[in-house]
Amino acid sequence: MGRKFSAALVMTAGLGLAGAGAQVPDTVDGHVLAAQKAAGLDFSGTLNVLCVQPSDGADPTLAMMRAVASGKPRPIPARDTWYAEPAQVFDNVYFVGTKEHSSWAIKTSAGIILIDTMFNYAAEAEIVDGLKKLGLNPADIKYVIISHGHGDHDEGARMLQDKYGARVIMDAADWDAIEKGRDKPGGKPKRDIEAKDGQQLTLGDQTITIIKTPGHTLGTLSYLFPVKDHGKTMTVAYSGGMGFNFPRSKARFDTYIASTEKIAAAAKAAGATIVFSNHSMYDQAWIRSRWVRKPSDPSPFIIGADGVARYFTVLAECAKAAKIRTKS
Repeated sequence: MGRKFSAALVMTAGLGLAGAGAQVPDTVDGHVLAAQKAAGLDFSGTLNVLCVQPSDGADPTLAMMRAVASGKPRPIPARDTWYAEPAQVFDNVYFVGTKEHSSWAIKTSAGIILIDTMFNYAAEAEIVDGLKKLGLNPADIKYVIISHGHGDHDEGARMLQDKYGARVIMDAADWDAIEKGRDKPGGKPKRDIEAKDGQQLTLGDQTITIIKTPGHTLGTLSYLFPVKDHGKTMTVAYSGGMGFNFPRSKARFDTYIASTEKIAAAAKAAGATIVFSNHSMYDQAWIRSRWVRKPSDPSPFIIGADGVARYFTVLAECAKAAKIRTKS
């Protein structure tokens, strides 16, 4: 017989929580239903990845992590399964990611800040060639900020260091983990700048605020930064690590939940109306970057302050459900 899934996942929409101010029952079903309500149609991918899990808390991504840790070679997928054309998504921000993983180029008056570099096999085609297709010069990349030290976000960093002299920023905990870990395709990035909590990285006319949000990894970073849409300034809340593919313990989930609440509060204080992440399954980055809009239409990435708050509610409530499922 197959694994049993939480009953909350098969309840009808009519059985949702009573209201926004209702106390969430501290049960798996209670937290999953709260996440369902917050997700709506905007964050169904986030809900499915984080909340739709076997009731025993097993996570199939852990098997993949164990395989990578064992040193088994990782097959490179066919290009047509991951390649995405680059796209301008705001006046000063460009999507240079794949169909699954995101990399963001922020153009400033003094060069480019790049967020995340994806797997090594995609970095040249998406970032270097993508920037050229957009009329930008990859040699203008001055800083690369890595949200966390997993291969799907940091493997392209060494190439950008060697080829363009880009400075790489990462949390010390993840620098340590990379140095102690196995070699990476393309090479490990050379240890460079260690991020500080609340650090403001300024390049030209752009400033990014770095916020430490350990949980997904011990060195996960999230960010707040302004973007312009048709000349109007608004704020992005960048979520640096979402999945639960880490060694599971109640203490680790407490760290994850506290970090989620931390970035949610910071996003609210900053008036953020946009969410970015590093996986399209969470923020629909690849899909939204493909949308055709008239020159006067607002960016489809703008979801409002309520949408940003609901996104972080999904993360927190799913983590609370997973914590209860966890036995240690």
